[in-house]
Parts: sequence; C-alpha cells; structure tokens
Amino acid sequence: MENFKYIDGGSVTSPLGFTANGICAGVKPSNTTKKDLALIYCEKVCNSAAIFTKNLVKSDTIYVTKKHLENGTAQAVVVNSGNANACNPDGYEKAEKMCKLAASALGVDENDVIVASTGVIGQPLPIEPIEKGIENLKGTLSKDGGTFAAEAIMTTDTVKKEWAVETVLGGKKVTIGGIAKGSGMIHINMGTTLSFVTTDAAISAEMLKSALKEAADVSYNMVSVDGDTSTNDTLAIMASGLAGNAEITEKNEDYKNFVKVLTDAFKKVAKKLAADGEGATKLLICKVSGAKDEQAAKTIAKSIICSSLVKAAMFGADANCGRILCAVGYSGAEVDVHKIDVSYKSAKGEILVCKDGNGLAFDEDKAKEILLEKEIEIIVSLRDGNGSAEAYGCDLTYDYVKINGDYRT
Repeated sequence: MENFKYIDGGSVTSPLGFTANGICAGVKPSNTTKKDLALIYCEKVCNSAAIFTKNLVKSDTIYVTKKHLENGTAQAVVVNSGNANACNPDGYEKAEKMCKLAASALGVDENDVIVASTGVIGQPLPIEPIEKGIENLKGTLSKDGGTFAAEAIMTTDTVKKEWAVETVLGGKKVTIGGIAKGSGMIHINMGTTLSFVTTDAAISAEMLKSALKEAADVSYNMVSVDGDTSTNDTLAIMASGLAGNAEITEKNEDYKNFVKVLTDAFKKVAKKLAADGEGATKLLICKVSGAKDEQAAKTIAKSIICSSLVKAAMFGADANCGRILCAVGYSGAEVDVHKIDVSYKSAKGEILVCKDGNGLAFDEDKAKEILLEKEIEIIVSLRDGNGSAEAYGCDLTYDYVKINGDYRT
C-alpha cells in the first residue's frame, strides 16, 4: 500500500510557504493574450537544487541559475515563455536583470532567485515587458496562483502540467508540488523540460540534489518526443522545511520515502509530457523486462521510444514488430535476439506479435483496434536477466511537421 496520496487541484503552491502567479506580460507576440511570465515565491530561504540540459548550447538562464545555486539556497523563481533567451549576446545580462527585478519586487536577495526562459532560440529577449510584468505581479502572488504559473510557462503545450502529493516523513505531513512544461524539443538527456518543484519537507540541499537525480533518471530521462534536446532544460526543487520533520541529511528511510514519492510524481509528469508531444495523438509506454541489467533495459526502451519508424507505425496503427526488433538490435545493448518477445497492449486488449525473435501471424483487425487507442504499451520481454525499465514517448504525426515548419513565424 502506498504511503502517499495526490491532491486534487494541487500545484506548486500546495506545500507550506509557497505562493505564485502567472500573467500575460507581452513577451509573446502582441496578438496573443496567453500568459508568459510567472513568479514562484517562498516566505523563507529554501534549501534548493537543480539539474540541467546536457546540450553544449545553453540558455544563459542556466549559467545564472547554476551560479545562484552554488550555495544550495533559493527563495524565488522567475520564468518567461515565448523567448528562450538562448544564443544572444546579451543573454546573461538579461537573465541577471530578470533576477534583480524579481528580487526587488519580492524583497529577496537576487542571488536567491532561480531564472528560466523557454521559447524561440536566437532572438533577443525583450526585457521591457518582463520589467512591467514583474511590477504587475508584485503583490498578486497567492496560494491559488500555482495554476496560473503553470499556464505561463507553456509554449506549444496544449495542456498545463501541475500536481501535488502528500506523504508522511518523520511523523509529519509533508507536501510536494510542481509545475512543468514540455511538448516539443524533448529528448532523453535531462532535463527534457522546464519543471519547478516545491516541498515543505526539511531536507538538505545535498540530499535534494541526490533525490532529484535518482527520480529524474527513471522518469524525465526516459522521455523522448522528437530526439531534440533543448537548450533550456531545467528541473529545480526548493524545500521550505516548514513541515517540521527532522531534516533529512543522509540516505535514511525518510530519504528513501521522499525519493519514492518524487519518482512516482515525476513518472506521472513524464507521461503527461510525452502524451502532449507536438502533434501527438497517442502516448507510447515501452516496457522492457528480462534484460541483462537495468542499464541494458533502459538503453533498449529508449531506443524503441526514440525510433521515428516505431513512432510513425504507432500513428498509423501498424503492428509491425520489425520496427521494434530493429530498434532493439541497434540500441547497443547486449541482447540474445532469439529470445525476444513483443506484444502491444491498450484498453482494447493485448496481442503478441513476435515470439523468440520471429514475427507471428496475428489478427490484424484486432491489432489495429488495440493500436487505435490513445495510450499504447509496447511490451518487450528479453528473457535474459532481471533488468527492467520504462520509457515514454508519442507517435509521429503530420502535425509535428506543421508545428515545427513555421514555429518561429
């Protein structure tokens, strides 16, 4: 039985001490009223940590945030959508300016501000609407503002991603909440998205960083929409400690429980990110079992979920096991190809299409019925060890090309 429960309508403001809001400041084109600027604030300085994209081309917001988190503390987040503030000669200066503006409005140290941006790369970030927007946001932060912050960080997302969960640590009720964005330019290579997590648990910055990595490795790092890793990927967490539990400073049972809850939440977000992939009509969940070890299972699951041919076949509801076997074969993992079983599963049932590495005759009509559902499991059994893993992706559709063919214009 799980020792945690999700909060209906929960968000990044659910933990004690946190407020937020999001507004339309005008960073995005003037013909839209979509929100594009968010603030998240805690009433006290928090132990904090973050992990970032591994792309060598990075937004200057990442360099500024890394510098601000060197001491393991933060008190606020300022983030805009509509412009990535990446590949700009004045990007670092503007990222620092955003921190100064937020710090002044909130009455906090500018070095305790996390900054992030998302949107078009290589275009100068207009600082004037951000300056006015932060001034407008001042004094409007609230416990109900988490959902507006979630809307403000969206780009091509079609739905906002927010959540909150309660658990017990050290005999005290602890809440963890978060918001995330991601639809395109998402690929396995942490962080795959912008995601901001808050908690009222008392936990050291060192343990936060470790927990963040453990949870992300089997969730965010197992998502791929299109094979492109963003320049802006940031996953940050702030802990207020207001829940009153004994501070977690080592990998004890409370730490393990914290990681368990964080991992469950992150997996739910990972599925939401994959399902909301640009142009996507289906969520794909690849489940690999029986691999030589966990790393081999992860490598194979990633290879399958990243395959353009697999993604296209799922869009067309084509139960072609050859696409799966091909992706297993070039994954680089050690596999006995004569032991591979493949099946497809959805709400309409399950069908085995490959046994012992060989394709089977199967009911094509039944297979198509299964693959026309919105959520599809690709189940791969290797019968070669105890390693298992899941990866999350989506189908590849005509609309993905349409969206990205004129993304900037």
